[in-house]
Amino acid sequence: MWIDTHCHLDAPEFDADRDAVREAARQVGVTRCVLPAVQRADWAKVAQLAVRHGDAYALGIHPLHVPLAQPEDLQALDEALAERRDDPRLVAVGEIGLDFFVPELCTPNMRERQWAFYLAQLKLAHKHRLPVILHVRRSADLLLKGLRQCPVASGIAHAFNGSLQQAQAFVGMGFALGFGGTLTYDRSLQLRRLAGDLPLTAIVLETDAPDMPPHWLYQTADQRAQGAAQGRNSPAQLPRIAEVLADLRGLPLDELAAATCRNAQRVLPKLTTL
Repeated sequence: MWIDTHCHLDAPEFDADRDAVREAARQVGVTRCVLPAVQRADWAKVAQLAVRHGDAYALGIHPLHVPLAQPEDLQALDEALAERRDDPRLVAVGEIGLDFFVPELCTPNMRERQWAFYLAQLKLAHKHRLPVILHVRRSADLLLKGLRQCPVASGIAHAFNGSLQQAQAFVGMGFALGFGGTLTYDRSLQLRRLAGDLPLTAIVLETDAPDMPPHWLYQTADQRAQGAAQGRNSPAQLPRIAEVLADLRGLPLDELAAATCRNAQRVLPKLTTL
């Protein structure tokens, strides 16, 4: 059994064959996916998909969508979390966080706006007693600062690629760290070292589908220029990604599956009720 703790199955890349994609993942043992929303317009869709496929979901405003988000979206999020508090499939507030990789998000005004939305959503997670799913891109230290200001019960630092010290800080706050397709690249030396050295209890698995493709799906810029389509990631890739991690850690695959599922259920406790 595998849990994909971060999968955007609602993305338009899956419009043509969404049900088949989910079934293919089920056939290889991915029994549960967590579908984090990225903007208010998607909240109803991820909830509906979670019901349709027996999965779980999270509601939030992604930092890449903060430029177009409005303050009333935060009020709407508060109301949605309250209305759905008894829904066992609502497992977290997410995907929220900070992104200081995209140049347009790094201006002083946009950094301040991102911070305001991040902190407001942490406060909502605290209010509604929910974990958070964090977008972490060149922003780990400031995310940790926010968590110190407004602690939450637990959560996942998605697509983590920071330092060992930062990883230990998240783990010390009750978080697990999400590892996915980036782990499969030989050049990801620091990430592979981190995934091999961290306590097993700190790790969950994810695909971030349709994004973050593993190396066997990746097409270079030159290949794309010659007409090759970028490989679409999917939750069915999770067991093969897990094989890479199992080899790095010298673990039997079934032991890794059991451990990462336990970890996901610990940091997203409502998963245990599904």
